[in-house]
Amino acid sequence: MAKNLVLSLDGNEFEVVITKLDREDLYGNVEIEAFDEKGKPAVLKVLAADGKTLIEKGGTALETVNSKGDSMDRAELTAVDIEGKEIQKVESSFGQVNTLKKTDVDTYLGLVVKSVYILDPPEGGDLDLLKDHLSAKQMFSFPFSYRGGLSYDSAYIVGGDGNDAFMIIGKDGEVQYMKLNQVGVLSSNEEQEISADDISFDLL
Repeated sequence: MAKNLVLSLDGNEFEVVITKLDREDLYGNVEIEAFDEKGKPAVLKVLAADGKTLIEKGGTALETVNSKGDSMDRAELTAVDIEGKEIQKVESSFGQVNTLKKTDVDTYLGLVVKSVYILDPPEGGDLDLLKDHLSAKQMFSFPFSYRGGLSYDSAYIVGGDGNDAFMIIGKDGEVQYMKLNQVGVLSSNEEQEISADDISFDLL
């Protein structure tokens, strides 16, 4: 079970319990079962490169190898940027105080969403301060990483007039709005009636 997440708002620190909200929680799920002609359940298998060998589930795996083809432990790998410089890893958000900063809806709408969490208070706690701000149509963001890694995602805290508060995790997208530099006007000279005789069906 994950630790409680510590947030800071207006200099006030408080803990929240996060619960992931899956699509199944909203819409339910459907399971499809397949059977052969004898009524036995069908199972998924992998066809090997030879085109005739069937491999059972769990019979394949990924392996990391070096340029010589020797097996390597992932712990030996170092992440680098496009210039070959080592990328500094980020810490998990559960091991630090996360300061909430005000943001706006335009920035939030550019988010490429990865996951959604419901925020609840820990036992004996409350989220009154946070919910008062959310009820005032405010929203907040902070860098978030569940386990730590190479980079942070963006976390947005949103809510409304109700008692629910949500944390939306994803990557900020770069949305570019495009429009015509000049409005086109159709000239009356260009409006010509096209008859069936003008249409060539030889190319169809």
